[in-house]
Amino acid sequence: MLERSVLVLNQNYEPMSVCSVRRALLLILRGKAETVEKLGEVVRSVTQDHPVPSVVRLGRYIHAPRRRVVLSKRNILKRDNHQCQYCGRRDGKLTVDHIVPRTRGGKGTWENLVCACAACNNKKGEHRPEQVGLKLRSKPKRPNNVSFIRNFIGVNDQRWKPYLFID
Repeated sequence: MLERSVLVLNQNYEPMSVCSVRRALLLILRGKAETVEKLGEVVRSVTQDHPVPSVVRLGRYIHAPRRRVVLSKRNILKRDNHQCQYCGRRDGKLTVDHIVPRTRGGKGTWENLVCACAACNNKKGEHRPEQVGLKLRSKPKRPNNVSFIRNFIGVNDQRWKPYLFID
């Protein structure tokens, strides 16, 4: 139970991160955060009962720079929902493909990397997709911190939805 995920909000209710119940309870007991949403379960100590939080809000506003999601193969696959961005396949071995190949000046950026199945990646080779009759299903872009929590970490609790701007 102490390893469950808890959504951490800044003082202005902006999503900041996700932590464990253990970490959230420490923040609450030290007076650095307050419980916004509860799970309905209780953690008992010798002298007190503490409701298990689902969402906590920091007591002070933290001037944190916008968090950037790390560019990695794992995060590219998550962003593209483990689906080939050329043919839509989800089965088989998936790789990361440079839309503009490195040999033609393509960079390793969020906007130039997509998830591709081995067949499409081999078909494309060292060409641009349109040169070999392939078309991207969606335009790749860098995810922001809120969309990363919402889409990649996942909404573990329905109580998180209003804070992550989900209907």
